[in-house]
Amino acid sequence: MFIKEEQKHGNNLGMYLDAINQPRIQKDLGDSAFRKFRHFCSSMEAWTLTVIIIESTAQIFYQALKDATQCELLQQICTDILIDEAYHITFQTERLAVIFDNRSSFGKVWRKAFYKCFFFATSLVVWFAHKKLFKAGGNTFAGFLRKMNFKYQKTINQITTPFLVELA
Repeated sequence: MFIKEEQKHGNNLGMYLDAINQPRIQKDLGDSAFRKFRHFCSSMEAWTLTVIIIESTAQIFYQALKDATQCELLQQICTDILIDEAYHITFQTERLAVIFDNRSSFGKVWRKAFYKCFFFATSLVVWFAHKKLFKAGGNTFAGFLRKMNFKYQKTINQITTPFLVELA
């Protein structure tokens, strides 16, 4: 379902580009790198963390695109994507929490440090690849980092907080 929703996003954006007579991007370095990583990465933990980071930056990206355009159709497409991304992040964060919970105490300590470095390194790559759009949507570099820090803190808090099981 996750992949189908991502394909829906791509199809909707592609149809929008067709409707305004703009060419579709044939190849994207970031997308190609993510596909290669997904193909070669056998670690569900690394894959899940990567998806959380990409989905988190996508939320800022599509909000910036929505804020930068006056086109109601594109704003609606962005809203649809933003809604879906929130569910994707929740689902992936739940998966990462299960993986994290099964790690040793030492494993949890070094993973938290790794998660933070990887989260912000990936965020920086996304900023520099799309800074023109982020700025058009009203984001400064400092503001983008604040938003990503909020997303990181929310993610790390959700995965490091033990599950509470309610008994009926």
